[in-house]
Amino acid sequence: MQPIDVTRRENLGLLIKAAGSQAALSETIGKAPAQISQWLNASINSKTGKPRVMSNAIAREIESKTGKPEGWMDQPARSEDLHTHGGSNVEFSAIEGVRRVPVISYVQAGMWTEIVNAFQHSDAADWLVTSDRHSRESFALTVRGNSMEPDFKEGDVVIIDPSIKPRPGSFVAAKNGREEATFKKYRPRSIDVLGNEIFELVPLNEDYPTMRSSEQHIEIIGTMVEHRRFFK
Repeated sequence: MQPIDVTRRENLGLLIKAAGSQAALSETIGKAPAQISQWLNASINSKTGKPRVMSNAIAREIESKTGKPEGWMDQPARSEDLHTHGGSNVEFSAIEGVRRVPVISYVQAGMWTEIVNAFQHSDAADWLVTSDRHSRESFALTVRGNSMEPDFKEGDVVIIDPSIKPRPGSFVAAKNGREEATFKKYRPRSIDVLGNEIFELVPLNEDYPTMRSSEQHIEIIGTMVEHRRFFK
């Protein structure tokens, strides 16, 4: 799957095509043509040295002003999905087989069971498009640090599905004693006298310690179903 800023640029191009011109879309959404060009070309900000990318707030504003459902700018679209009915009045045909998942913080992930039903669009750092085979409770985390190298590098993104029960060797998000999530390899060890499973959370980098459920409270949040790495 491609980065969300690339998807937004492609969809912006489709909106320009449907509107008839960049100037026409500029008038519809109330943004200067030069600003639209910056988003299209990901031009470099001279102050920060980073590409000018469309923010979540701007993407939602464009959707609202062009009559699109919330999240439309973040979903890969085909040109045939846009049908022009005079000027810039565009109708969107929903894309089947995909859903969006929020990119959340490790603190939010640690509270996911409690907050998922009240989660708002603006609560996410970003949104990713993925398969609708994953449950509606799925979310994404950005890998931090080097405890899971070499397989997972800092900045990689993993999609976690709480509805999937981990198997030996699965990668999971789990709640630790600090009430925030951690991302590790799952390793079942035994069953205690009460019938509870004892398991370990194992870092792939041997410089980091293994966590064991018999020694500290650990709660599995969900199992990794996708791993994404973006190359610049």
